Amino acid sequence: MAVSPSPNSPFFRFSAFALIVVNLGLLGFFGWVLYRRNQVYRLRIATSPEQSENYILMNAFKQVAERYHPNLQLELVPTSGTSESLEKLSQNETQLAATQADIPPPAIARLMVTLYPDAFQLLVAERAKIQRFTDLKGKRIGLQTKGGQYRTFLEIAAHFGLQDRDFLFVGNTEEEANLALRTGGADAIFRVRALGYRPIADLVRNSKVRLLPIEQARALQLKFPAFRPTAIPTGTYRGIPPLPEQDLPTIAVDRLLLVREDVPAVAVRLLTEVALERRQEIANAVPPELLDVRPLALQFRAPTESDSPTALHAGAISYYDRDKPSFIQENADYVALIMTVVLMLWSWGTEVKNWFEQRQKNNADAYSQQAIEVIHACRAATDLKLLESQRLLLLDILTKAVQDLDRDDISEESFQSFRVVWQIALDVVRERRVVLLQAAKPQSTDARSPSPKVGST
Repeated sequence: MAVSPSPNSPFFRFSAFALIVVNLGLLGFFGWVLYRRNQVYRLRIATSPEQSENYILMNAFKQVAERYHPNLQLELVPTSGTSESLEKLSQNETQLAATQADIPPPAIARLMVTLYPDAFQLLVAERAKIQRFTDLKGKRIGLQTKGGQYRTFLEIAAHFGLQDRDFLFVGNTEEEANLALRTGGADAIFRVRALGYRPIADLVRNSKVRLLPIEQARALQLKFPAFRPTAIPTGTYRGIPPLPEQDLPTIAVDRLLLVREDVPAVAVRLLTEVALERRQEIANAVPPELLDVRPLALQFRAPTESDSPTALHAGAISYYDRDKPSFIQENADYVALIMTVVLMLWSWGTEVKNWFEQRQKNNADAYSQQAIEVIHACRAATDLKLLESQRLLLLDILTKAVQDLDRDDISEESFQSFRVVWQIALDVVRERRVVLLQAAKPQSTDARSPSPKVGST
């Protein structure tokens, strides 16, 4: 006789719990998806000074990123250079920074995109008797004594056996330093900027200056892996007469876009996507009067191992690996083997479960059969003594069934089925007892009746 699972049965409780967990899990998942889709990411980007090509490009990048992803809200923070930008990144005053690759980043920094190459550019006044870098000793250099450019200049100077005390630095800002060179207050300026940098082009047009080569680039690269030998092409800053007059040896170092490790991967992936898939639109967002900056946006690229002073951000990795086969695709054979094993184990587990459930049912059926036998015995009973023995047997059957239930040798559902049969058997015992008692009552009455007397006359 089939019985519905009891609300107190382990199976019923487990099913209800599993259903609640699944529903909560689904609600949580969809809530998380909606939250991530609508979450606004407010991020600040440290750049070079406002007139720099770095600032101009990052402003164009900001416009395109916010246009395609309204949940990205970017703010530019101009700085004096790489050192200040990295400091702000370290202090979490900004979450991104566009910096020179040769300046070591803080531990919290991760790489996102390689932007474009900067070139070391050394301009000297035509009046100054300077032919090579070592001739700068004792000269006035238009360069701020802080920031990435200053550190890079000292790295080159150290290679040629010079120190900071061998130079007189003038100008607290880049503009002051350029003015000093133009007015005779400085003999040279040093810049780490993209070729065609507008302030340098203005100096060339309005001052008598020339470009000086920076030699031994390969030797310097041994000390500073971020350095790459390059050349300033003939006529970069002036066509007639050309300046430089011929390809001029120098050093290039990449400009990198770094991001703090704790910035959400979702935001970083979106930013990486914009930087590499919207390069033309970023270039077009540069103001028309700054057309010389636009080509730099087209040079944005995925970093290589040689570019990276630090590890890639997880969000950038997820973008760069988007076309790679998934783990399942790469390990299809192993996955198939694992699935086969899992299916085998599941099949075995199902068989064991079925065997266990059948065993529980068989035990219950055995007790039910014993109760049915009691029913037959009671119906055939002709005296109360035999009936009492069947009642005691019935109680013994119930006791054993309860013990098996406690040991899980009988399931709750099977026990309830047995309990119905047992109750019927108990009712049969009671009914048969009433019948036997009623049958015995007239006999007792007849036995007590007085014997008829033999009549006397």
